[in-house]
Amino acid sequence: MPVIRHARAGDVDRLAEIGLRSWQSAIAGLADGEKMRRVAEAAFLRFLFDHWLSVLLVEGEGAICGWVACENFDNAISDLWIEPQLQGRGFGGLLFAEIERRIAADGFDAATTKTHARNDRAVRFFRNHGYGVSWLSTAYAPQLDSDVAFIGLSKSLEQSPDH
Repeated sequence: MPVIRHARAGDVDRLAEIGLRSWQSAIAGLADGEKMRRVAEAAFLRFLFDHWLSVLLVEGEGAICGWVACENFDNAISDLWIEPQLQGRGFGGLLFAEIERRIAADGFDAATTKTHARNDRAVRFFRNHGYGVSWLSTAYAPQLDSDVAFIGLSKSLEQSPDH
């Protein structure tokens, strides 16, 4: 039975490994993931050292399977990374349901997220979980050292009865 819990400082290295492998899978065909590996790894470690308190993770069979974050403790889901060989097994859905529940409990009416527009698997995941496209833009992505088209998505959330 998978368990969702808050990340701990001691989880940072493992979370960075998962994020890096998932990121490399997500950018396949968009950029040379191996060439950008060091930059991306440093970015994951820096993010996680600075923001581990904003991270929820899911464990299954005694190992961390993935993680999600609301970097600014608001309604913007900044990260969702699932170990690539475990994708499609429901871990992302469990994390998303929990982070949405927490966002709604904090009084937000909607959740938002973004990804690069060519990340078909992520866009399909978000759409399957009720997210609709709210914007498209192009921005410089330092981890890829190039301009990238991004897609923003949002979903209305129901408030729990006690709010």
